[in-house]
Amino acid sequence: MLFIEARLVSRMTDALLVYLQDHLAGAVFGVELVEALEHDHSTDLLGRQATAWKIAIKADQATLREMVDQFGATPATVKEVISWIAEKAMTLKLRRQSHGDLGTLEILEALALGILGKEKLWSALKIAAVDDARLSGIDLIALGERAREQHEAVEAYRLQFAARVFKRTSAP
Repeated sequence: MLFIEARLVSRMTDALLVYLQDHLAGAVFGVELVEALEHDHSTDLLGRQATAWKIAIKADQATLREMVDQFGATPATVKEVISWIAEKAMTLKLRRQSHGDLGTLEILEALALGILGKEKLWSALKIAAVDDARLSGIDLIALGERAREQHEAVEAYRLQFAARVFKRTSAP
């Protein structure tokens, strides 16, 4: 019986580490997205807002890195590199195929989806914390609330850019 419990804990731990590493790669992607917004909107309010989002995303990224380190694993560097490459490819595609506001809309949409994923991460970890004491010192409720606030802010900008883009394209 003890052997079965040890295997279940090991399997749960492995799944938790993979899950954390996947979200860590997502955080790398998120930082790259907000840096693209910072660059493209360096002279306006969205650029300044992107800087604030980057600070918050990097703080969440640091939390994830600490968790991965605490669990005795190293970050999945390959996943982070792949995430970085995917972001660069997406940004290049958006800048080539989508001009101005449409590109910004698509970047904001990708960012909003990523932040929703982060919110789901924190809620899933609340469930995992019931059985895994290593999660006990982390304020998952506050992290989830911060993700909700980030999403609301990004969503407001996304809808603003959607109105700009689609108003232009639907005009006679």
